[in-house]
Amino acid sequence: MTVVLDGSGLTVEKLVQIARYNGKVELHPDALERIKVCRAMLEQKIQANEIMYGVNTGIGEFSEVVLNDEQVKDFQKYLIYNHSAGIGDPAPIEYVRGAMAGRINVHAHGNSGCRPEITLTLVEMLNKGVTPVVCQKGSVGACGDLAPMSQIALLMMGEGEAYFEGEKYPGRVALEKAGIPIPGLQARDGLATINGSNLLTAMSAIHIYDMNRWLKQAEIGCAMSLEALFANMKPYDSRLHEVRGFSGAIRSALSIKKCVEGSDLLSGKMKIKVQDAYSMRSTPQVIGTAHDAVAYAKSQVEIELNGVGDNPIFFPKENITLTGANFQGSPVSLPMDMAGIAITMVSVLSERRLNRLLNPALSVGLPAFLTKGAGMFSGHMLSQYTADSLIVEQRILSAPASIQSIPAAADQEDFVSMGMNTAMKNAQIIKNAYGVLGIELIAGAQALDFREGFTPGKGVQAAKAVVRKYVDHLDVDRPLYPDHTKMQEVVESCEILEAVEAVVGSLD
Repeated sequence: MTVVLDGSGLTVEKLVQIARYNGKVELHPDALERIKVCRAMLEQKIQANEIMYGVNTGIGEFSEVVLNDEQVKDFQKYLIYNHSAGIGDPAPIEYVRGAMAGRINVHAHGNSGCRPEITLTLVEMLNKGVTPVVCQKGSVGACGDLAPMSQIALLMMGEGEAYFEGEKYPGRVALEKAGIPIPGLQARDGLATINGSNLLTAMSAIHIYDMNRWLKQAEIGCAMSLEALFANMKPYDSRLHEVRGFSGAIRSALSIKKCVEGSDLLSGKMKIKVQDAYSMRSTPQVIGTAHDAVAYAKSQVEIELNGVGDNPIFFPKENITLTGANFQGSPVSLPMDMAGIAITMVSVLSERRLNRLLNPALSVGLPAFLTKGAGMFSGHMLSQYTADSLIVEQRILSAPASIQSIPAAADQEDFVSMGMNTAMKNAQIIKNAYGVLGIELIAGAQALDFREGFTPGKGVQAAKAVVRKYVDHLDVDRPLYPDHTKMQEVVESCEILEAVEAVVGSLD
């Protein structure tokens, strides 16, 4: 599927299609025309010697320094050199592809002033698989993601490094192998390539996609544990949540109920408690809260994906240039801080259900630590240790980055969003969440093995079958790290989600 970029309509799902699944992109003809019109206006203003930030002035604290005609020619090159100041390991390719797609969509509005060759080169790079090597660390998320985006801009001069067909090459070589002409940088082109929060927004879009899919699997894991613990299912009646009114809770209750359809638990023949512990009966409210938080974050990310995040911004119809701060990453970093906290919160809930499966005082007749050889064997005792360690790391990472501003550039940039830190820590929060949920699923499957004569719901049966495809029943103790690691990978792959939805329908 080709995604047409025109400045609007770029969803999280479309960005993931481009970034992760190598979807092709196309610049809408109307967008190309807007870019040309804006560039023509800019060139007229340059010829008229109109003072414009970042075109014929320095940047940041040097914004009051006016450049002469000779300096304007080379300024964009030195701007990109100076700002290519990141550090450390390269960002994953999908993040960089997402940032490039987002930048094209900014240009498509026709307010950035770059030459069309710059935007079209980014399109070709996406379609031919040339991905710049970008240090992930170095952005403060205001004036955009200047350091990482500058490593993308280096390719516009045939410099830097890039991946192509699985290999890393000097930028010029990668472009030559892909048959992409080097456009060079003229007035405004460099700043128009870098001056937005495109990398942290692309990362956030990908994380939102993964968070949504993880939350649905958290509901599946919950359903499995509820069945193993002979839960009272009245708290999952959607009417209970409809009278309160939170859409996420209504959705979550319906999803969990779908997973247990056909279960003996719903037959009325099972002996159940009048009221279960909070970690069981408040799951729709907790996961529902996370759904609502992630939905809000998604709405903000999609506004940013389709907005003009740049500076300065040119308005051809009015023939004016406005300088502001549309590069500021706070509109994304604050809701994404909240989204990361939501994932940590649901992980804590998962671990609390794990605890009930393992603790013989709470597990409704299950053997201690889910082993029949208690004393000689410790069963899944240490699985909880691992889950706990992951959650502590998540809690540390859940401290918001959006309030961690450190002034820079001689206090010209005296408040920054730190949105890249939000994005980087969210990546680890999600990775840990895969592990925590994977351990609950292993324990849930083990517990159900002990419930002889009990028939789980169709969705739970499908989930358990996937677990057993990769992790055998723990009869006698064995090293558990391969099981934990494999299930973390399985949860990340969403194989369990796909198997359950194939049986019960969509959990959206």
